Amino acid sequence: MNNNVETREFQTEIRQLLNIVINSLYTDRDIFLRELISNAADATEKLRYCKLTENDSLGSDLPLEISIDTDEEAHTFTISDNGIGMTKEELIENLGTIAHSGSKEFIRQLAEVGKSSGGPGNQADLSLIGQFGVGFYSAFMVADKVTLYTRSFRSDAESWIWSSDGTGSYSLEKGERQDYGTRIVLTLKQDAYNYSKAEEIRQIIKQYSSFVPFPIKVNGEKADTVEAIWTKNPSQITEEEYTEFYKYIDNAMEEPYYKLHFSSDAPLSIKSLLFVPAENYERLGFSKMERGVNLFCKKVLIQEKSEAIVPEWMRFVRGVIDSEELPLNISRETLQDSALISKLSKVVTGRFLKFLEEQAKDDPEKYRQFWEKFNRFLKEGAASDFTHKDALVRLLRFESNFTHKGELVSLEDYVGRMKEDQKTIYYIGGSNREVIESGPYLEIFKDKGIEVLYNYEAIDDYILNSLHEFRDKKIVAAEQDSLDLPAVKLEEQQKTENEMPDDETQALLAWFKETLGSKVTEVRTSKRLVDSPAMVLCSFGSHSMQKMMQMMSNDLNSAPAGILEINSRHPVIKGINELRKISDPFAEDAVEQVLQNAQIAAGLIIDPRNMVNRLYSILERAVSPKQ
Repeated sequence: MNNNVETREFQTEIRQLLNIVINSLYTDRDIFLRELISNAADATEKLRYCKLTENDSLGSDLPLEISIDTDEEAHTFTISDNGIGMTKEELIENLGTIAHSGSKEFIRQLAEVGKSSGGPGNQADLSLIGQFGVGFYSAFMVADKVTLYTRSFRSDAESWIWSSDGTGSYSLEKGERQDYGTRIVLTLKQDAYNYSKAEEIRQIIKQYSSFVPFPIKVNGEKADTVEAIWTKNPSQITEEEYTEFYKYIDNAMEEPYYKLHFSSDAPLSIKSLLFVPAENYERLGFSKMERGVNLFCKKVLIQEKSEAIVPEWMRFVRGVIDSEELPLNISRETLQDSALISKLSKVVTGRFLKFLEEQAKDDPEKYRQFWEKFNRFLKEGAASDFTHKDALVRLLRFESNFTHKGELVSLEDYVGRMKEDQKTIYYIGGSNREVIESGPYLEIFKDKGIEVLYNYEAIDDYILNSLHEFRDKKIVAAEQDSLDLPAVKLEEQQKTENEMPDDETQALLAWFKETLGSKVTEVRTSKRLVDSPAMVLCSFGSHSMQKMMQMMSNDLNSAPAGILEINSRHPVIKGINELRKISDPFAEDAVEQVLQNAQIAAGLIIDPRNMVNRLYSILERAVSPKQ
């Protein structure tokens, strides 16, 4: 003892911990403020609890608030609370030693991990220590000296002053504080003078501590904080409050399109409030969105724009998820139990998908408008998120030959109105509705009254092709060779008048294959065509998938070989047959052009330069005076 000042050495483990905290634990120095505010809020909450449960006199009735004062000239930062305060024994136990079972082993492991990972600057991935009050020591990241003035709420308690420079020791002496609570003064390091600026402190509070349940004042003015409405019962919250909260967390101007407020008890106790924005700015040409769900623990921000809780395809969703049971690491910046977090992510994602399915059923028109803006994200999920693929597929929507332009149908709708003997779901790809309907592939489906889903993007084909089936019904591209389709119906007289003799048909097919060679795998008469002369079928997948493969291989000079089906009743095919019979060399040009026309109708990539001369030859023959 010297002049009533008692100097004590930090416990060895505390010295090790201080070194780690100051030099390598936290990735962002701003977090010291989050930690000190959290401690102040905890102390204030404990006092409120004691007032409700104890009869002990608590002295004066001070307001339950947190005060921060900054001094740019003195380069100091001060945070005060009217909370539960500490006795001398509690100061020694909480700030000078690690008295909790298992903590010494934790520090030993932390040191070993630090060595094996290269020392300071590497993040040690260890279990939770935030419960041991480590956040207080983060003050030494920005302070050369920390002085703490405190007095316990007990009526007979004394005031104490604790101070340290964060090296090997700390001092204790009696203070003169009359009221209960704690005041912490940070003498800032030279490179941390920015924390003595009130405006910077307000910005950090807004980022990390906006939802602390007590008022925070900065130099006497209330900081911009918002009530954590996600912790309240939805019946107690107005639509205006939801909207204002959404605007605050997303810096938005408009109302949210959807909101989902829910809680869950397993695998963790969580409370969540999620929003869908009114607009998708990615589709308007803006850069890729960052994930917009923030992770909280007891209303304190743990991860902004968390990548652990929602998958990449849910990056358009905004909101908060809060849990008091999160498995945090020592710095409370990262999560620990990856299996548990994976389960938590599954719960949140699954609940959001269930919400969208309910919205689609209850208000199809509103969901249609949502789909128009945000369908890319759901398609991205259906193509990549195997955990939630079934739920995502149920949310997909398509136009079809049974719908008007802009009218959408789900796979459930499609299956619900299938013909009794229909075993297959059909789809076809194209850049737009007009292109699809001008091609030859719908002729058989029109004839049979079978619905075909329209895909306008390659990812649609990818999803349906990889899905294989839905509700025990196969999913097949309309341009794929399929045995499930019966032949078109023709009037008997029309068939008799226009059909080629069988021997000529077989000779024509053989000649087509000989002329086209490896450009086709097979030539046959078509059971599908009514008005078009020819079409190309693929033996698997779809033409959109083949087109994607063309682009990936950079082979744009020739289309992949497919099955060429010809309509032997069509005048063009019959005319080519007549030219074949008289060995007119022009017949070969005509056959090549029929194939390329069919490939173009299929949407396959064709280099037009290869057929320019042939087209001129065909034009020359067409305009020449008949002999």
